[in-house]
Amino acid sequence: MAAKNNALNKPVNLTSALEDVVGKGPMTRAQVTKKVWDHIKANGLQDSKDKRMINPDAKLGAVIGNDQISMFKMTGAVSKHMS
Repeated sequence: MAAKNNALNKPVNLTSALEDVVGKGPMTRAQVTKKVWDHIKANGLQDSKDKRMINPDAKLGAVIGNDQISMFKMTGAVSKHMS
């Protein structure tokens, strides 16, 4: 069965700031999301009291801004770095 040709499975180009976090593009949105989460977990960026909140480090901050952000708003911020 062929994979569904939806937006999540279509390779997209990444800005250099996003590539600093997830690696060299192009890659699918699903891969980007997974790699952003890998970065968050590897660097302990989830807020200890509220796991839905992300405290960006310098690399992730270049993509989503340096202020604490909810995981739901983060996806939108990251997508601005994909084309």
